[in-house]
Amino acid sequence: MKKNKFIFGALALTIGMTAIISCGSDDDSTLPPIGGFNTADEVAAEDLVAYWPLNGSGVESKSSTAPSSTVGTTFATGIKGQGAVFASGYMKYPSIANLAAINGNISVSAWVKITNQKLNPSAVSAISPIFSMTNPNEQVGNLSLFGNTHGLVSSDSIQMKAEFKVKKADGSTFGGDCLNMIKQEPWMDATHTWNANKIGGQWAHVVYVYESTAQGTFNRIYVNGVKISNSAWEKRDDAAIPFNQFSPTYPIIGALRSVADGTNLDTWNAALKGSVDEIRVWKKTLTQAQIGSLYELEKAGR
Repeated sequence: MKKNKFIFGALALTIGMTAIISCGSDDDSTLPPIGGFNTADEVAAEDLVAYWPLNGSGVESKSSTAPSSTVGTTFATGIKGQGAVFASGYMKYPSIANLAAINGNISVSAWVKITNQKLNPSAVSAISPIFSMTNPNEQVGNLSLFGNTHGLVSSDSIQMKAEFKVKKADGSTFGGDCLNMIKQEPWMDATHTWNANKIGGQWAHVVYVYESTAQGTFNRIYVNGVKISNSAWEKRDDAAIPFNQFSPTYPIIGALRSVADGTNLDTWNAALKGSVDEIRVWKKTLTQAQIGSLYELEKAGR
């Protein structure tokens, strides 16, 4: 009889311990889905071609590619785990096959924390490069995503900008840009919108999308799940022009090509002062719903 009591007691203890371990596990599937996703990794997962968690390392996780050159970069608490902190720094990478092979549409997302670098009205404005994909013939590369001071001294207003230069079917260059105007300028007409976008010095989720469709070629920028790009610069051509890259192409976090190559002569073109986390690149155009879900999931650490 005592033996049976011992067995039942041990069994109850085992069940109890299992329940405690189960309840205490860090399993995101037990949390309510956001937009139908349990984690950010599930958003357009089949089209994700590159991902930099930047969780204490600069390695691109899908290809296990490490940076070939790292300057002025450390790691500290980010939006999700750790993020990269750049003190006029950057990380330059060799070519990543799946990234270089993109030809069609593209989306890039990143969490960024940048501060206006213009300390007085007469100072030189410098860009804040976040991510670029090089083009040997163009300063901005095939694609560059960065912030501008836009002539403002205040540290809270950042103009987000993306610029692309890709190859058309005949081999010529097709270029354009996308940005938000952070104040109304005298030359603006009814087609122009503006967004104060006061994200300087704080973490913000930035997404750029390029879309080639039968209705034309478009690009847009979103911040914290909301489209902020100026409507006058979103449609770049009436024709469908795929995002076909010039080669060689290799990614850089925190700088444009000439800075990373040591050939820069422009005062406005500087390496990043700020932080970056959770960079993702897809070979498709994310939908507004997917962008909103991605923002909420990563903000929640998921």
